[in-house]
Amino acid sequence: MKAGYSQRKPVLLVLIINLCFYESCQQTVPQVCELCSGSVRNVSAAGQFCASAGPIRGRCCFTNDTFGPERIIGLDLSNCSLTHVEDLEEASKAVIVDLSLNPIVNMSDAVFQGFIELKYLILPEQISCPGGNTSWEKEEVEEGNRVCESQRDMCNQTGQLSIECPENSLCGPYGPGFFECSCADNYHGYKCLREGEFPALKVFGPLVASTVVLSVLLWVTQRRKVKPL
Repeated sequence: MKAGYSQRKPVLLVLIINLCFYESCQQTVPQVCELCSGSVRNVSAAGQFCASAGPIRGRCCFTNDTFGPERIIGLDLSNCSLTHVEDLEEASKAVIVDLSLNPIVNMSDAVFQGFIELKYLILPEQISCPGGNTSWEKEEVEEGNRVCESQRDMCNQTGQLSIECPENSLCGPYGPGFFECSCADNYHGYKCLREGEFPALKVFGPLVASTVVLSVLLWVTQRRKVKPL
């Protein structure tokens, strides 16, 4: 019995270590969720959304999808004494972002570039909705906060903005006030003027070959400098 137990100990130890490592990886909190101390505020708009959305860590709530990669869907930075906001890229998949009750003086529209799934943005009253009122279905002031609701697709604007993507390309939304042009199928290159598949072998082949040759030459020259024992 003692021999059997001693054989199991290393196996159990490995399992425990792996489990602890897995749990620690799962509980990693993105930096954007720690821009403000504490957890999601129950009284905030983002807090009410997160209460029934998914797991909460720091100032964020996450998707509750066990089959897909975890992502931030709610970010609550309300009442955080923030004077400026710069990088929120980690929360670019968020549905709601709450920046209310902060002494923010000015904020660039580029902060929300790439936030294509953003539906609700709560800001201090003195800050305008990014992209202007043409980028949102609804904009109003409620209890000293500016609420930007239902982001519009800039590619479908009529009479507001003239958007022209190059021929053989498609327009796609890229956050409030932004859009991006991507090449249609079977087109690539500058302004999507080249037709056919991207010549990856011709482009990257010589680069890989030259890297390998250079690495071999460096290895050979360095080996010559090594003194035999």
